[in-house]
Amino acid sequence: MFLRPLLDLFFPPLCHVCRAYLPPGGAEHGLPRPFICHDCLAKIEFLEAPLCTTCGIPFATEGGASHTCGACLQHPPFHTCRSAAALDGPVRELIHRFKYRDRPHLSEPLGLLAFPRLEIFLKDFAPECVVPVPLHRKRLRQRGYNQSQLIGEVLARTLGAPQQVGNLCRWRWTEPQTGLDAGDRVTNVRGAFGVRDPERLAGKRVLLVDDVLTTGSTMRACVDALREAKVAAVAAVTVARGLQP
Repeated sequence: MFLRPLLDLFFPPLCHVCRAYLPPGGAEHGLPRPFICHDCLAKIEFLEAPLCTTCGIPFATEGGASHTCGACLQHPPFHTCRSAAALDGPVRELIHRFKYRDRPHLSEPLGLLAFPRLEIFLKDFAPECVVPVPLHRKRLRQRGYNQSQLIGEVLARTLGAPQQVGNLCRWRWTEPQTGLDAGDRVTNVRGAFGVRDPERLAGKRVLLVDDVLTTGSTMRACVDALREAKVAAVAAVTVARGLQP
């Protein structure tokens, strides 16, 4: 218990975003610190109510009450979804480093940043297992790690729920979704995912984890595969969400 203050004295922690020195401090919300300074935290747009109670998209409502959005009323999805923050500023920078600059250790601050903002939703859903959005084996070889799995590990550990890795899998190669419009994204991932052993998921409440949500086409394709495995319910969470202008 005395080692952490001693290390902070000789090796002061730095903010993962701007590299500024951080003052000594304890846990936040009963969790380890994400090691992001107050100035950088102030630049993050955390997604809060009012929002759609199904897909999690934030929007202005009369009286500030959350409710189901028009799109979800028209086409009710099989799952609910929440994201912790907008994909902008420090969050965008951290995720870019995490995914494209070989910084797998950033899964810890990203997961710890997201959990307090998702905690009520996660505990209300009470998942029985955590399932990360899988990478194709070619992409996994290129990157060396699955960023969704690493974030899933942080959330699974915090929730006390097991993470299933390798059961939900990406059957075929898909082109990167970046740069594709909404229609092409849906076509690109249609039928790309499947479950190897449906019995391990049948009847369970599954938490699906990814780093970023944009149009939601990848999430929906994964949910379709989980639904075929006869899961009881699916909730999806991401660290960040791209908000349409």
